[in-house]
Amino acid sequence: MKFTEILKRKTNDNFGNRAPVIAFIGSSITQGCFEIYEDGEMIKAVFDSCSAYPDKVKRILSILYPQAPVSIVNMGINGGAAPGGLERFQEDVVSCNPDLLVIDYALNDSHQEEPGIPAYKNTLKQIFREAKKANIETIFMTPNMMNTYTSHIIKGEICETLAEKFAIRQTNGVFDAYIDAAREACKEEGVKLCDCYAIWKRMYESGVDTTSLLSNGLNHPIREMHYLFAWELVKTILND
Repeated sequence: MKFTEILKRKTNDNFGNRAPVIAFIGSSITQGCFEIYEDGEMIKAVFDSCSAYPDKVKRILSILYPQAPVSIVNMGINGGAAPGGLERFQEDVVSCNPDLLVIDYALNDSHQEEPGIPAYKNTLKQIFREAKKANIETIFMTPNMMNTYTSHIIKGEICETLAEKFAIRQTNGVFDAYIDAAREACKEEGVKLCDCYAIWKRMYESGVDTTSLLSNGLNHPIREMHYLFAWELVKTILND
């Protein structure tokens, strides 16, 4: 990837090159949301951005390239979806002039169920084209699985209702169809894919209780699983 050349140049000439910049856009997973709780009729989240995968990517790269400190710009938004990412692209992404962009949308987009898949795919392709127009190297990362059953950690009527809806969407093929649409969009637009969802599916099919790996019992991975995203992203960066 072009980004590895930037890391190498910074390593070889620290004074003559600016710090490499990675921008991250996505939803609550990107921002760093973990546990949730009901507060009246509202659902609130526990935020811990230092445990989210963007920060872990920075830590891993600092080990591999200690003389090329990477700056990260985390623009993940709790509840964010692809249309919002497209709408804010100029202000959020282009304005910070990143050397690499990581995109992670699907979980909230899937709330539109099966009828929303064509629009989701089209929006992703528009984001990819905007990035290409701005000459920003891009990786699309597929997310984790949602819950497949209602976990014992789910508390409250609102969360129980969400757990039921999410489990149906995860097990009836609808969420898989969203991920397939994202993969197709990447292939059609020539965007590099970091397919973490495929790893989650392999774990599930191998007998792993993937729902137990969700800090909120719904769709937020536990802190430890953010290392999976980080390592796969770094592998994607290094795999030219």
